[in-house]
Amino acid sequence: MTTQSDSDTRYRGHLSLCEIDRPGQERISAARVLMIGAGGLGSPVALYLAAAGVGHITVVDPDTVSLSNLQRQIIHTTPDIGRPKVISAAESMTAINPLICVEPLQQPLTPDNAPALIAAHDITVDCTDNLATRMLINNTCVAQERPYVFGAVNRWGGQLFTHTPGSAVYTDFFDAIPASAGADIPCSLAGVLNTVVGVIGSLQATEVIKYLAGTGDLLTDRLLTFDAIAMTFSTFTIR
Repeated sequence: MTTQSDSDTRYRGHLSLCEIDRPGQERISAARVLMIGAGGLGSPVALYLAAAGVGHITVVDPDTVSLSNLQRQIIHTTPDIGRPKVISAAESMTAINPLICVEPLQQPLTPDNAPALIAAHDITVDCTDNLATRMLINNTCVAQERPYVFGAVNRWGGQLFTHTPGSAVYTDFFDAIPASAGADIPCSLAGVLNTVVGVIGSLQATEVIKYLAGTGDLLTDRLLTFDAIAMTFSTFTIR
């Protein structure tokens, strides 16, 4: 049985921040987050949101763990090869924090299930690696006036932004390339430095926690980019 004292000890780091404190932590603990993708970006997002105490996290991913995933998908381990990513992720998340509820859904996000899933959560995190799903998340969230946090990586760099109702959306930052144009190249083929995935995923989790706690300035109308070769961050504002 978990006592209030145990909970206070677990979340002491947040309770000691005046920007979060008990009211913010209570909002985090009462929140529902939808995470699309349990791979490279999803790994740090899932681990940090679980550790932060997000009350309910739904993880959506149709894939299983493969050996080539382990270079960057740190939520999975070698014994998980062949297992559904959502099950492996859920086990790691609840091992960190048994106080939370993790709902694993081994299925792709589709036009049929996206509206209900997104509507049932406070915020969505886009941890995908293909344009079709990114556009589905963007379009559904915009239509329902729901927030989401976008993240993407490629080779030595990455980028992210946060959308809230009325702020810039995916197509404001990027050209809307048809998914059939072959624009998506998986990290396993294009290559990616594993720590870049960790940087962008950690920043995505930070945006989610700030949103849930109601503190700080979100990356709305701004695109943050990271270049690991030059070790620089840049921010581009959409006016």
